[in-house]
Amino acid sequence: MKNLTSLIVAFLLFPLMLTANDGYKLWLQYYPIESAQNWQKNVLSKVNIYGEGETIKIIKNELELASSGFFNTSPRYTDLSSSLIIGLKNEIPSNLATRVADGLGEEGYHIFSSEGQIIVSANSSKGLLYGTFRLLQQVQMQEAIDEEGIVEIPQVKHRILNHWDNLNRTVERGYSGFSIWNWHRLPRHIDQQYIDYARANASIGINGTSITNVNANALVLTPYYLEKAAALADAFRPYGIKVYLTARFSSPMEIGGLETADPVNPEVQQWWKEKAEEIYEYIPDFGGFVVKADSEGQPGPHNYGRTQAEGANMLADALQPFGGIVMWRAFVYSEHTPDDRHKQAFNEFVPLDGTFRDNVIVQVKNGAIDFQPREPFHPLFGAMPKTPLMMEFQITQEYLGHDTHLAFLAPMYEEVLKEDTFVNGKGSEVAKVIDGSLHDYPITGMAGVANIGTDRNWTGHHFHQANWYAFGKLAWNPWEKSEKIADDWIKLTYSTDPDFVAPIKKMMLQSHEMVVNYMTPLGIHHIMARSHHYGPGPWVTGGGRADWTSTYYHNASEQGMGFDRTANGSNALEQYAQELQENWGNLETVPEKFLLWFHHLPWDYKMKSGNILWDEIAFHYQKGVEEARENINTWNNLSAYVDRYRYEHVLSFLKIQAEEAEWWRDAVLLYFGQFSNLPLPEGVEPPKHDLEYYMNIDHKFVPGI
Repeated sequence: MKNLTSLIVAFLLFPLMLTANDGYKLWLQYYPIESAQNWQKNVLSKVNIYGEGETIKIIKNELELASSGFFNTSPRYTDLSSSLIIGLKNEIPSNLATRVADGLGEEGYHIFSSEGQIIVSANSSKGLLYGTFRLLQQVQMQEAIDEEGIVEIPQVKHRILNHWDNLNRTVERGYSGFSIWNWHRLPRHIDQQYIDYARANASIGINGTSITNVNANALVLTPYYLEKAAALADAFRPYGIKVYLTARFSSPMEIGGLETADPVNPEVQQWWKEKAEEIYEYIPDFGGFVVKADSEGQPGPHNYGRTQAEGANMLADALQPFGGIVMWRAFVYSEHTPDDRHKQAFNEFVPLDGTFRDNVIVQVKNGAIDFQPREPFHPLFGAMPKTPLMMEFQITQEYLGHDTHLAFLAPMYEEVLKEDTFVNGKGSEVAKVIDGSLHDYPITGMAGVANIGTDRNWTGHHFHQANWYAFGKLAWNPWEKSEKIADDWIKLTYSTDPDFVAPIKKMMLQSHEMVVNYMTPLGIHHIMARSHHYGPGPWVTGGGRADWTSTYYHNASEQGMGFDRTANGSNALEQYAQELQENWGNLETVPEKFLLWFHHLPWDYKMKSGNILWDEIAFHYQKGVEEARENINTWNNLSAYVDRYRYEHVLSFLKIQAEEAEWWRDAVLLYFGQFSNLPLPEGVEPPKHDLEYYMNIDHKFVPGI
């Protein structure tokens, strides 16, 4: 009887299993459009595509997938009375070609309507692919195309995902399963996931991928792995995506048999030149190297008394004949802790401005410490007018609750990009550094540390797909608005119903600030648990490096807390423009979100709200907890709009987040409370346990290490 019951249950569930939406399709859901307008029904009915080649085949396949999903039909390809025309500007009929916008470059596109037809045109098949994806997004979002149309030209040239994937398929700071790259099966097997990965990236304009960890393994530069990387490059090429590799600085010694990796040594220089030539034999359009050197144990030019420019230029010279670039990470700090880490990259790189080769771009994290929930922008932005700088954002949530905490990161990215550096006077935003307009950089770029893994929904949390999406949109256009990004992603991924879109958009746009509230409000930073960074650890102290501890950054004592970076402290403020020194250095004008980042203050310091500092800190932690709880209610009220599988998955994670927000609040306030010796203000819930309980929490095998 028991077996019969199980069989009946399995039979009843089988249809649900077949139709469960596991999130694999990302924002390319192509779900049915109910009450479609005439232009939507007509646009994919009769299609004329000018051109041939692999990318054109991909465009046709995408049109067929979309038409099937939207309307349960297939496009009919014809050159007679076509409702949709896709083609290069120099191939479509002249009466239409004259209307295509000028200056589209290699990757831009123009979509417009003309006498009942919709035209997608570009100067390259890559531009046509981008334009096709944009058209299909407009159809899904039910946003019509007018006669003037849509003209889109990327503002940043190199838009790259950095995978911190290891050759053994573990992922450093990865919380979504193992690496999607199955090196054992490559190059003989190209998994469908690689193709879908390329589709997803192309649909948001990402045009490059660095497939291995910045803590590099030299083996990836050997023929055994180069033929595997070449297979991936072949799969990605029709989608406009170049492959990059991480280069371990000591590779000439580890796989080349040399006794040194000194960048001025002629044998070392020759080894890299021959290695570059070998790589291009495997991958003719190889993008170049990403390099982490002289940081966290990685070898680099410091080992030989050389500068970062000498190290980068050696690799740049090897790549230059083939058109490759070097993305040299600025995350460089001494093996000792002689000074505030906030200052070290600036001190290292600014004196070298103008000494890097033309094909070197320095890759700078958004903040000077290490991907904290909130940081002031890195002082290098604007400080190197003669050296191209590119942005490095972290999409994976190393310090933001890993995979289970909802934190839509577009507002954080936008906050950094819109900050004014003042280096050329007011209006010198970080975004103008990144798009090259502030200093007339010859090459531009933006990198995002990927949050992708073998989880069926790619990113662990379904809503973390939005951060991958947001990175692509902001890499294409650093001036894009978070509100627009969230609105589009929701409509593409779930529903266009305003009753669903409005509350979900509000939840997403407030989520990053919520996480900051219950983790690191008011400029508190780097108080996560040691090593794995999962959960609170304001008590972390001791060990090999002071600046790998929490106590180094918060400096809590009976007198107060905060890191003094004014002239009375480390003077890191000196690295910013005078306007910012005056603004952030003055307690009357410093934004409270950066207060304890730049100032050490007593517990009874009077805040603008009228509260003392201790009470204000406590209220922020409580507010974050309440917001996390409210998100559960918001999601519960919208269950009718979401398929059961994704609804339950997200609900489970929202509950974990609310629980862990309480954990953060209780642990941090108990720890700092022993210094403030002040009671929790009214309205802040008392901790459920004592401090010893929280300090003894020991999570085993946390992912991402």
